[in-house]
This record gives sequence, structure tokens and C-alpha cells, in this order.
Amino acid sequence: MSQQRPPVFLERQSYRRRRLMDAARLLPVFGAALFMVPLLWSKGDDGGPAVQTSTAMIYVFGVWAVLILCAAVFSKFARRWRNNDSPHGPSSLKASTMIPRTGSSHPRAHADDDVG
Repeated sequence: MSQQRPPVFLERQSYRRRRLMDAARLLPVFGAALFMVPLLWSKGDDGGPAVQTSTAMIYVFGVWAVLILCAAVFSKFARRWRNNDSPHGPSSLKASTMIPRTGSSHPRAHADDDVG
């Protein structure tokens, strides 16, 4: 007898969040590949028309701007999903992520407490 495993079901929001995280992880690789495209353009050595430096610079800065916009969109959606995942709403996340204050703001002030 073979045991049948139950079908894998992923909640739609969870699935979308994971795909967005995957896309955010691939963004630097995609950006690096796009930045390398001008290296493939003709330099005029083979008799073809050479690409002007100004055209290449416009391309590079255009890719740079698109990467910044993509990162901003990913950040916006990630922040929205983080706020929606909290069981008590967005305000509970702010309270739970706060670091309690100790008597001193110096990081080495309580270093002797852990010794011996």
C-alpha cells in the first residue's frame, strides 16, 4: 500500500510574498547582467557603427534608475505585508520591535554583568 501525501496548499498571499522575495533576491543579479550589456555593443572595430559613449551612459543611468524603482516597489510591498501579518495590526509591530532602554546608552556599560 502506498501512502498518499496530502496535496500541498499554499495560501495565495504567502505564495505571492515568497515570489516577491525571490524576485528581490534576484534583482542584483539581474542588475549586474543589465550593466554588462554595453560591453557587448560594437566598438566600431569590425566595420559596424560604434555606439557613442553618451548613449552608453544614458543606458547605464537608465538601468540604475529602473533598479532603484524596482527596489522601492519591493520595499513598499514587503512593508505592507509585514504590517498585515501582525495579529493585532500595524501598531503591535512598532511596540514589539522597540528595544528597551537600559540605564546607560554606552554598549560597554553592562559588559561586566556577564562575566563570572
